[in-house]
Amino acid sequence: MSATSAAKASLVPALAIDYGRRRIGLAISDELGLTARPLGTLTRTNRQNDLRRLREIVRKHGVQRIVVGHPLNLDGTASEMTFEAEQFAARIERHLGLPVVLMDERLSSWEAEQMIAARPRRNSRKRKHSVDETAATIILRDFLAREQSRAVGKG
Repeated sequence: MSATSAAKASLVPALAIDYGRRRIGLAISDELGLTARPLGTLTRTNRQNDLRRLREIVRKHGVQRIVVGHPLNLDGTASEMTFEAEQFAARIERHLGLPVVLMDERLSSWEAEQMIAARPRRNSRKRKHSVDETAATIILRDFLAREQSRAVGKG
């Protein structure tokens, strides 16, 4: 693959998912993979419907890679949610046929809470959804920064 075609292949947005039992926070990158922005929150219904809605989002935005938050304990050990997120990531990869990367999300929800606390008050329902999509944005921001530093190291 030439450098030009490699560059064109990377000109697609990435989707980040903050997996939760009740809600899925979403964020999307720009085509260059430089910035991340909140995309919304899906309220979970059932596996089939959740995957169908994710497939629609992937198609609508031309997503070619997905980043799923990997909820590890602060000491790096796995928890019950770690295994659920891993299973969810594997299910997405199987059903959507896209590469899925697990990204350490330690403290992303805490950071999202801190960012939201600094904003003017919102009602609690909107606040919960905002935390989920903000956490997904943080996960994606961290993933993009890691990818950019790897690219700089190779170049």
